[in-house]
Amino acid sequence: MASPSIVPNDRLDKDFYFVLEDFTSGAAFRETDESIDYHTLITDLLTGQYDQVLRVVAFNPVEGWSRDASEDIAHELELRINAEELEVSDSLLDFIESHTGRRIGAQLMLPLP
Repeated sequence: MASPSIVPNDRLDKDFYFVLEDFTSGAAFRETDESIDYHTLITDLLTGQYDQVLRVVAFNPVEGWSRDASEDIAHELELRINAEELEVSDSLLDFIESHTGRRIGAQLMLPLP
């Protein structure tokens, strides 16, 4: 007979996000609490809670998956920055540009008629 878990499953059945940052001593995942969800992460990134973001990893322990969410996060940040005309750090712009493959605010050239 299996013993019941002391970890409540309802607290684990959601998506979690970890940010890999580049510190002076090397890259490391920043400690976070369990309440960091997608919207909280976007807000924290836009308000400068992280300095040198390299990657964002998402996972859901109950569903059993993990993935690099950097590109999705970068696209969402770009949308918010443009829509709200936000000023953000150069390092955050570097993160976005490295994961979207283009400069923020760069417009595509249209062919001449």
